[in-house]
Amino acid sequence: MHLRNVSPDDVDAYVRMRCDPVMMADLGGPLPREGMADKVRRDARQAADDLAWLKMIVPDESSPDVVAGTVTIWSHDTGDGPTSEIGWMVLPEFQGQGLGKRAVRTLLEQARDQDRWGLVHAFPATDNGASNSICRSVGFRFLSQGETAFAGRVLKTNHWVIDPGKDVR
Repeated sequence: MHLRNVSPDDVDAYVRMRCDPVMMADLGGPLPREGMADKVRRDARQAADDLAWLKMIVPDESSPDVVAGTVTIWSHDTGDGPTSEIGWMVLPEFQGQGLGKRAVRTLLEQARDQDRWGLVHAFPATDNGASNSICRSVGFRFLSQGETAFAGRVLKTNHWVIDPGKDVR
């Protein structure tokens, strides 16, 4: 498995992940296809400028055009100051192979090694068993259940946190 920055060529992968009702079931439903190319360009620019880590999960380095999903760490203001958040998506044909867990662990190891992002939070939907399992298995601590805004929607989520410098070995 290899992680690479998102590029403007990743529109089809974004559409497959973000515009699909099954993929987006835990995130309030599919997003519209319109504007997805602009979203990918903005994300690629942020990744190139190292403002956020927006990574494509490549399952086999010998086939770099085959993408299994994404894993991302970014910072945003929650009203209580900046918060680092991690999120991931794995396409159905790659689920159940451990790629999501390996990608999350790899990005957290990078955060630890670069001493960047501080505490990292995750907010998977309460019903998303796979994502909550990844949080448990890589060492996140469960904080609470609550509501999280995503793409103009309010979702019922679990709040997890990890300190890569202390919790990722």
